[in-house]
Amino acid sequence: MRIGLYPGTFDPITLGHADIIRRATSLVDRLVLGVAINRDKGPLFSVEERVGMVEAEASKIVQGTGTELIVHPFENLLIDCARDVHASIIIRGLRAVADFEYEFQMVGMNRVLDDTVETVFLMADAHHQAIASKLVKEIARLGGDVSKFVTNDVHRALMEKLEKASFDQAE
Repeated sequence: MRIGLYPGTFDPITLGHADIIRRATSLVDRLVLGVAINRDKGPLFSVEERVGMVEAEASKIVQGTGTELIVHPFENLLIDCARDVHASIIIRGLRAVADFEYEFQMVGMNRVLDDTVETVFLMADAHHQAIASKLVKEIARLGGDVSKFVTNDVHRALMEKLEKASFDQAE
């Protein structure tokens, strides 16, 4: 069984993530979506909320593909997470040249740590290259329309989260 790990913070999951998930299903029998618990990034959504959103969105994508889906939160090294879930492939999405520079370094380090795990890069579709969760959150915070970057369910969750955050700050 070919097992692939697609890691990310998914704060929130975007149409760019969905594009990579959709294409990754043709590469693996089991796709593990690793939801990174990265306290340094200060995520808007809790890990439980992100896992729930990722499960809901990704299950729609993989339905009918024959690919098994697992959503797995992790807080350890990426290569250790790959070992934990028995992944032989790490799947990474690239949007721009700047992404490649960082990812190139990461692959080198991971290969030293475990040379049995390959990294596969999928270029983001041209329609999704500009989408970044960080920018989606910023646009939404400033009252912009992010409906072109996330699904309706994620958009609703994002708006509710931002409204609650505004309400909590006002008190």
